[in-house]
Amino acid sequence: MGYFCNHYNCYAKFHRECAEAPKKINHSFHPHHPLLLIDYPISARCDLCGDHILATYYYCVACRYAVHLICGIKPPSLAIEHPLCHDHPLVYSKKEYEKSPCEICEESINGPSYSCLQCHVYFHLDCVHLSKKVNYPCHSNHPLQLVALESLMGCAEKSCFSCLVAPEKFIYHCSICNFSICLNCIKNPPPLVVEHDKTHKHPLHLFSKKIPFSCDVCGEEGHEMPYACVLCAFLIHGECIYLPRVINMNRHDHRLSFTHHIGRNDLICGVCYQTLSQYHGAYSCSVCPYYAAHSQCVLRNGVWDGFDLEGIPDVTENIAPFEVVGDGLIVHFSHKGHILRLHKDNNVTPSNRRLRCEACMYPVGFQSIYVCDECGYILHEKCAYLPTKKRLIFDTAPYTLKSHIIDFIYCRLCRTLSGGFLYISQSYDRGYSAWRYIDVHCVSLYEPFNHKSHLHSLYFHENKSQYCDGCHDVVDSYVLSCNACDFVLCFYCASLPEKICHMNEEHPLTLYFGEKVNNNKWCDRCEYEIEPCKLFYMCYDSGITLHARCVLGDFSRLELGKFVGSNWLSEKFKVVPNNHNTRPLCSQCQSRCKLSIILKQHYEENAYICDNNFILWKIWINTFTYDFILKIAHFFLKTTLLYK
Repeated sequence: MGYFCNHYNCYAKFHRECAEAPKKINHSFHPHHPLLLIDYPISARCDLCGDHILATYYYCVACRYAVHLICGIKPPSLAIEHPLCHDHPLVYSKKEYEKSPCEICEESINGPSYSCLQCHVYFHLDCVHLSKKVNYPCHSNHPLQLVALESLMGCAEKSCFSCLVAPEKFIYHCSICNFSICLNCIKNPPPLVVEHDKTHKHPLHLFSKKIPFSCDVCGEEGHEMPYACVLCAFLIHGECIYLPRVINMNRHDHRLSFTHHIGRNDLICGVCYQTLSQYHGAYSCSVCPYYAAHSQCVLRNGVWDGFDLEGIPDVTENIAPFEVVGDGLIVHFSHKGHILRLHKDNNVTPSNRRLRCEACMYPVGFQSIYVCDECGYILHEKCAYLPTKKRLIFDTAPYTLKSHIIDFIYCRLCRTLSGGFLYISQSYDRGYSAWRYIDVHCVSLYEPFNHKSHLHSLYFHENKSQYCDGCHDVVDSYVLSCNACDFVLCFYCASLPEKICHMNEEHPLTLYFGEKVNNNKWCDRCEYEIEPCKLFYMCYDSGITLHARCVLGDFSRLELGKFVGSNWLSEKFKVVPNNHNTRPLCSQCQSRCKLSIILKQHYEENAYICDNNFILWKIWINTFTYDFILKIAHFFLKTTLLYK
């Protein structure tokens, strides 16, 4: 039982006792001053139990005395008259280190403990309620003896029958039945009988033996102690009994409901893309009849938002980004003042070669576009259809489409600066809110993703330090990779248009990968060699060959003529075309600017920037300094107000 926040996009959850914790307490171990509830992270140890403090805690400003939230609400007893682990009374000791190990688990004591003054033995705070011999409800035939794991020889069971975890040093074991339980499961034994009508109509009994079985709910193989119904020959994992009934996941925009039998044999899981069994349970969408997912896939960390929505009304928001006002006429949310008209079979001419879509900031190309006849506002047809609300794989919170709310963003997925439309989401962590921004190019990617550079379908994966096969850059975020081989594409390469009209070239350029380069093996812009194992652009009509970065550059998604820098930078830059008679000199890399769009420093006469590394460095410095000052000020202000 607990609390969760109903605020939009806030997914904070609290245990009941944590949410109802008082802001000020008088603590038995610190009677001199009251302790104040603080939620600012601190790198310190609890003065009561000795463990690291990572979250909310109680704090004395005068003495710098800090204890965990639970240690503050439920402090350990100063003395235990009848402990389970020992025949004599035990007293609490605050000594940090004891020479003698714990009498129960025989591990060293590196914090407070309980001790017997008569026998001079010590016990961990967690072990004081345990004994070397226990009667376990799931194994009532014989008592379990606490033994060292290294003493179990031969085929003796060394992993826990309940959680399947193999402890490092000690375990409770029955040598007669070869039955083992870890210390954590001894403290929290599973119930012997469970009655849950939504899972099964009969009571489910714990089968106190580790056997291989197939769960009748999720279909996964199990090797632990199952719950069983003898009348129905029904077997189930303990964790599958309490599966949530109605949920949201980060890969689908509609709610998913759990059903015990999916009933169709032609469905593919929307998370792992493996076949779904019609004889087992799964989560399915009532709006999309062909969308379903395994329960084990949906309930993984980072996929499900953690809330069971059963009984909560589904208030479906209108995610349409425009209103249809006529045949081929719409009013888009980003341009409410005027009507946009659909132009199909768009013909690229020298006069409109420089026109760009307001959403993706790419040239209009040959695609159908919506145009405002009054002011020339342009949107690609596919960009006009981008939904205003969308759930994405990158987070469990939904994202909202926004248009030009700030100068520009740096999208960490494609590592690019963008001044077009973006998707934003707000998260809360320990009382602080953080905004996440994603470029519309990254949002437009989907799985399974088919790219002309690879034969197999690609899927989203979160990786660390992996090379992209399209650009050979090292990527430390999400990528699109192949499950059959080691092929990887970063989001920048995956979102490159297959055909683009470059503003300085007469003919359109086509994206290639792995093909033989024509006689000109050098990039016509930077004059470096073209590698056929990388993505590059080429025009067979004119023989022009260009690197992908040389076509688009670092600032191709920024709007020409606009100033950037008011939100993230301490100085302003103007987005300008590189159309001088001679290429300007970059003030950072000290080389001639070769890209078609560059930045000009506002207060300098001939100061240009062609590389976004300088901009990213400035953003990082300013953001780090601002966040550091803000958090320090917040901490001192909050502690001062609470102490008063």
